Order: sequence, then C-alpha cells, then structure tokens
Amino acid sequence: MSVDRSRGQERGDQAFRDGDGRGTWQEMTYGGALSFARRRYSRDLDGADIVISGIPYDNAVTYRPGCRLGPRAIRAGSVQLAELKHFPFGFDPFETLSAVDYGDAFIDPHHPTGVFDAIEAHADHILASGAMMLSLGGDHSVAYPLLKAHARRHGPVALVQFDAHCDTWPDDGSRFDHGTMFARAAAEGIIDVARSTQVGLRTYNDSDHGFEILTSPWVHRHGIDAAMEIVRDRAGDAPVYVSFDIDGLDPAFAPGTGTPVSGGLASWQGLEFIRGLEPLNLIGMDLVEVAPAYDHAEITAIAAASMAFDWIAVIAKKRGAKTSPVGRI
Repeated sequence: MSVDRSRGQERGDQAFRDGDGRGTWQEMTYGGALSFARRRYSRDLDGADIVISGIPYDNAVTYRPGCRLGPRAIRAGSVQLAELKHFPFGFDPFETLSAVDYGDAFIDPHHPTGVFDAIEAHADHILASGAMMLSLGGDHSVAYPLLKAHARRHGPVALVQFDAHCDTWPDDGSRFDHGTMFARAAAEGIIDVARSTQVGLRTYNDSDHGFEILTSPWVHRHGIDAAMEIVRDRAGDAPVYVSFDIDGLDPAFAPGTGTPVSGGLASWQGLEFIRGLEPLNLIGMDLVEVAPAYDHAEITAIAAASMAFDWIAVIAKKRGAKTSPVGRI
C-alpha cells in the first residue's frame, strides 16, 4: 500500500481530501473519487478562482435525449487530463488557480417552469463569490439562464459560440427549446450581437440575427488563424462568454450528442480555437450537449473534457502561469 509520508496518509481521492483546490495529487486514473480533473468537491467558494458545476437538464432537446448525463460523463473523461503537466502549455494550471467542483445544480424537471430560474439562481450564487464559472451541460438551453447571470455582473456579453446550429430559431414567446435561446438572449440585450461570433455552423437559418457566422466549411477553407482574427477583432475588449456545443465537432470526433451534423470541426480545431481565445476578456464557459448513450469509447466525453480543461489552462496562463512547451508547438 502506497503511503504519502509528507501527508501522513494514503494517496489519492483529492476530490474530497484536498484542502485548497490547488495542485494535482498522484491518483489512479481508473479509480478514486470522481470530480472534474480531480478537483475538490466543495460548496465553500472562499478563495476559489474557478468553480466547475454540472447542469444536468435535457428537457429542451428536439431530437435525441440523454445529455442530462453529460456532466457525469465529462467528469469521467477528465481524469486522465489531471495526471501530468498539461499539453501544450507545459504547466499544471492548478498550481496557479484554485478550482473546486461544486457538484451539480439541483434541477427538478417535473416543475419545468422553475428550471431556468433555479439554474440562474445557482449561477448567481457562484458568481457572487468572485469566481469564474465553468458549466457542464445538459442541453444548450441551459446557456440562457447562465448568460443572464453573467450579464447581471458584466453587462451585455460577447458570445463566442461553437455549434453545428445557430440556436436563433424563432419561438412563440413562451415555447423554449435548445435551438431558440440565443435569439431570445439577443432580443433581451443579454448578448451584444455586434461583438459575437458563431463558429462551426452547418445548418440553415433565415437570418444571422446580427451575429458574425463562420461556417464549418469556411473554417476548413480559410483556417484557424483567419477565423480567430475575426473572433478577436469582433469581441474587442468586451466580456466574452464561451458556449461550446459539442456538436460543433464533426460526429467522427463527437458521436455522443443528440443532434449530430456531418462536416464539422475536428477536435484539434476546437482545441486550437479555445487556445486562441487567450487575448480576450474571458468571463465564463459552458460545455453542453454531451449525450453518453450515443458515445463510443468515451470519444465525445474526452473531447469535451479536453475543451474545458484547455479553457482552464488559458485562464491560468492569463493569470501568470509560465509555459514550458517541449518540441515544435
């Protein structure tokens, strides 16, 4: 039995034994208490820089259900990412940042009229601590109450959305699904569409609603650098909220989702986009629409966890973490 003499106890299970949310312990990747990247489970947010929270809701889907199980799958997909210095940055972001896993928002789907209020209140409580929030969905409709909570603190936000779908389809004013929420958020002034960009789209909509749209074919033809230049120029110094629908990736890289569409981004492109956001004024992120019932070998869950982990690494770099890459990056 391995014993860590410096701590005077057995190693592992950082998720409930860690004290301050910093650093990374040696763990068995295939065992131990499960949290996102082995972060400490805690409702005590004092001193936390980043709070990871699950939003397990999928009653607003229009095709295949199952992404209410996404937070659990993404956490499972994250465990191997917490074992080494993170590529390509060459540092452990948790040496710079204190991060905790808050667990999941409590959502009662049998009282649907109160779901979005509950999510918004959940986010309000976390953001009031001064921490940034990384939310794991859940279907994409959960971005609406999350955006409301962020806009309450920061004002209208620039949205950088990775998605196969525009999610700005019309509704009747009362109907709400995972394809309508950004039109409503724009109409309510939560999103500053003049600063916002949608990336990876490959389904049709009659209007761009004021967003800049970089379709997946355009990205494939013109490349990441050209796309990121547009995203950065458009956002400027506005507060930027990142909403990453995993179906922005091609089904070859993310089969485990409810509304897959062929012709999407590769996982490496998604990661390059996340890393390219570093110059922006990042305030929060959600990662949504992971439906593990349709996944194979955790391909989708690992891709989702990697996008989220890279976002954390970008925040760490912005706050002073020193990169030490090896090889040609």
